[in-house]
Amino acid sequence: MLTERQLLILQVIVDDFIETAQPVGSRSIAKKGDVNYSSATIRNEMADLEDMGYLEKTHSSSGRIPSERGYRYYVDHLVSPEQTAGNVQIIHNIMQDGLFEFEQIVQSSAEILSRITNYTSIILGPEVFETKLKQLQIISLSENTSVAILVTNTGHVEHRSFSVPEAINASDLEKMVNILNDRLYGVPIFKLHDKLNTEIMNLMNKYVTDFETSYDYLKAVFFSENPVKLYFGGKTNLLMQPEFNDIDKVRSFYSMIEEEDEIANLLKGASDGVKVTIGHENKVDAIKDCSLITATYELNEEQMGTIALLGPTRMEYKKVIKLLDTLSTEMSEVLYKWYQDNE
Repeated sequence: MLTERQLLILQVIVDDFIETAQPVGSRSIAKKGDVNYSSATIRNEMADLEDMGYLEKTHSSSGRIPSERGYRYYVDHLVSPEQTAGNVQIIHNIMQDGLFEFEQIVQSSAEILSRITNYTSIILGPEVFETKLKQLQIISLSENTSVAILVTNTGHVEHRSFSVPEAINASDLEKMVNILNDRLYGVPIFKLHDKLNTEIMNLMNKYVTDFETSYDYLKAVFFSENPVKLYFGGKTNLLMQPEFNDIDKVRSFYSMIEEEDEIANLLKGASDGVKVTIGHENKVDAIKDCSLITATYELNEEQMGTIALLGPTRMEYKKVIKLLDTLSTEMSEVLYKWYQDNE
């Protein structure tokens, strides 16, 4: 257990370092209005906090910075999330700004969050296999080339260009699309393969000329994968942080950003409420020098996505924890209404 004096000194050091990115010394702590201890007393407490693993020295000066353990204690025991009325109102206004498409709402949310915090925001949309099919369409681009379009009830749109085999004529292609739209509308995508292998197969066998070729091609074009959908805001924001002057850190971070499946796996299964992972608590090497804060939002009772902020361990926890909590609530309310309107 830390003493009240140690708690106060730890809080002052973390708050100062978050603000300045500079090691904090005993003299600067002693000048704080709410600190009534001498520099010598503060130095002794700082040494004890360092021995306990809550503080670190970066060089030979007397200044200290928080360790990952110090940040964890700070987040778990010392942070009282700030109610930043102005920022909360910005989110509220944007969410009520007449955006009617799911992807517009989510992308705008990611951009707002990164702009307010100056960190990198990532929002994981509800996975495509959890959503329902709304429409399939095939548009001819040339004699032998077409584009297939798959639209879900969340507003997610997939475009896939493909070459049409000579064995499949335009009439069969049109019949296939009509059958799919008639029988698969509103079917959850994770159930599509069962439908294809039973009801759809029987109908195509009855109405399509070259059934086997058309059926195999249909599955390859439309249902070969369930893509993950990520929305980013402020991808370059980490470059503005002094911790990321190291080019190797930057290269590692941006390599990870390009691996969307890895990020999605990191965000999937986030627990309800706001969760903070700090430094080496993160499972991905590229963000071992970062803090990741996540919160969930709901599209309906069954479908959930994740909001995340990625920044240095020297993150403004008081500010961003409240922002993520607020945005989570706002998004859930707006998206639930959107979902009901589009059912």
